[in-house]
Amino acid sequence: MNIKLTTDEVFPIEGDQDIYRALKKAGIYISASCGGRGLCGKCKVRIIEGDCEVISYGNLPAKEREQGIVLACKTLAKGDLLIEIPKQSRLMVGDKIALSNAESLQDYFKGYGVEITPLVRRVHVELPPPTLSDNISDLDRLERRLQEMGLSPMRFSHGFVSTMAETMRLSNWSFDINYIEDDHCLRQAIFLTSEGFCNRRFGIAVDIGTTTVVAYMVNLLDGSLVDSGSTYNSQIRYGDDVITRIVYAAEGNGLGDLRNAVIEDINNIINAIREKHNISRCEIDSVVIAGNTTMSHLFWGLNPASIREEPYIPTVNRFHLWRASSARLAINPQSPIYTMPCVASYVGGDIVSGVLASKMHRSPEIALFMDIGTNGEIVIGNNEWLMTAACSAGPCFEGSGISSGMRATKGAIEEVTFDPINGEPSLKVIGDAHPLGICGSGMIDALSGFYINGIINQKGKFIPEKSKRIREGENGMEYVFYADPQTGREITLSEVDIDNLIRAKAAIYAGINTLLNEAGLSIDMIQRVYIAGGFGNYLNVKKAISIGMLPDIEESKYSYLGNTSITGAYLALMSSELIKEVEDIASRMTYIELSVSAGFMDDYMSALFLPHTDIDRFPRVKSILQGM
Repeated sequence: MNIKLTTDEVFPIEGDQDIYRALKKAGIYISASCGGRGLCGKCKVRIIEGDCEVISYGNLPAKEREQGIVLACKTLAKGDLLIEIPKQSRLMVGDKIALSNAESLQDYFKGYGVEITPLVRRVHVELPPPTLSDNISDLDRLERRLQEMGLSPMRFSHGFVSTMAETMRLSNWSFDINYIEDDHCLRQAIFLTSEGFCNRRFGIAVDIGTTTVVAYMVNLLDGSLVDSGSTYNSQIRYGDDVITRIVYAAEGNGLGDLRNAVIEDINNIINAIREKHNISRCEIDSVVIAGNTTMSHLFWGLNPASIREEPYIPTVNRFHLWRASSARLAINPQSPIYTMPCVASYVGGDIVSGVLASKMHRSPEIALFMDIGTNGEIVIGNNEWLMTAACSAGPCFEGSGISSGMRATKGAIEEVTFDPINGEPSLKVIGDAHPLGICGSGMIDALSGFYINGIINQKGKFIPEKSKRIREGENGMEYVFYADPQTGREITLSEVDIDNLIRAKAAIYAGINTLLNEAGLSIDMIQRVYIAGGFGNYLNVKKAISIGMLPDIEESKYSYLGNTSITGAYLALMSSELIKEVEDIASRMTYIELSVSAGFMDDYMSALFLPHTDIDRFPRVKSILQGM
């Protein structure tokens, strides 16, 4: 028997094997925080064709059952199956986030000119075993030796002491002590390890995005990437954007729900990678978390209510070095967790992480850094000054809130071109699979093509006589890109979708223009533009300019950096020196609150057209339109 996925993957399944375990055996991981016991209800798949035996539906609602949704861990195949894994269920383990310049992470790290100095330091200790004549306590024995080694004083937590005695004896009094040291040379013992027992060293870098969660497992000895994974942020079920989640946390007593959701997402990725590579929990000795201010607060269970209320003050901008046990992560409970510092309510650690990854803070040239995701965060500056702002672009560029939207993974339409003769679209799909949806770069391509080819007007409304693909849909006029011959599923963009995209691009452009005005700069003074975000590597700058999303400057000035939040977290994971640099970046950034800027709303309203009400701001787009 075989299972076939809608992404064209095919693999065998044994007769007594449930779908969840068959998927895992084939290297396809889905969310199952209960370990496949049918308790969490997260390993959802949809049966499209074929016979199966459903042992239990768990707590699946009747509406999902009617749609063919089952729990993979409680469903047995009775023949060949065609199934679909919903985007919220799948863990993309091994889904590496490539750097734009194709460097390895190790080479990228070397470019910073610092040594590998992880948060946790390790030194070998040998103790004389206790005797009747040398009968001091285990902790006194350790402190005596550390004083001889010049590592005293050192603090010892209850968590350390509670496991210390057993490890000392199992290792025959020869072990490594793992500790952290702050800027004032105060040392804190973390845990003990011994040869052959939890002696490998791994760390985890995590990017908690509003839409997705990404994690890297890293070898801390050489900086090599062991594996990576990503999944949709399960907080989405409580709201697409940070504001709705803040409201749910503050007014719906949902802080615990939101925190549990993201912790389970991270643990799902960690456990999948650990199992795949046979890594013990105790071998993961440090974690770096990067996320926007709200995501960081929710991860630590801090009430984010004041973030959305004037004067927009978060509970913390600098996070203490808390333990994994407090975060409930599936690693060594004593391991320290460093959280990238935030700047303000809407400029968080993910942007500080991005500035570190871009190196703009080290260069004299004036640069513009943009992280285009659920929110549009912008930084302008150089090695002397940094100014930042944030605008709410909404989650549409990451696939949420768009009828056929999805993130930039296998099966996503990443590029759309239109035939100049008949106007028919040609689609490029990530992974060369058949299309499952359209991601942010594909949406921008489509919007640009629609406008340049006269399929929509300047306000984003369809002109039906321009294409036979335009029809009346459930939500008004829509354009059909693709219809799946097997499932009948269609990939479309509606006028409602286009309205969302235009609002998002208007917010981004208005944010850039407002920040430039605040800094007293003109667009032509920008020497370099760094683009980060989930779809940055797929973005066609020329087309983004043509819809009025990016400034109309030379394309050679633009550079793609991919997911700089996770890259910066990786850099901090590898180097205590770069953590100091991160803290310096955050302290130097001046935050501009756009919601109280009179100029921002004027810029935003002017940008709610394609490409802009003032076409002279986009001379190359004007030239294209005049030549048609």
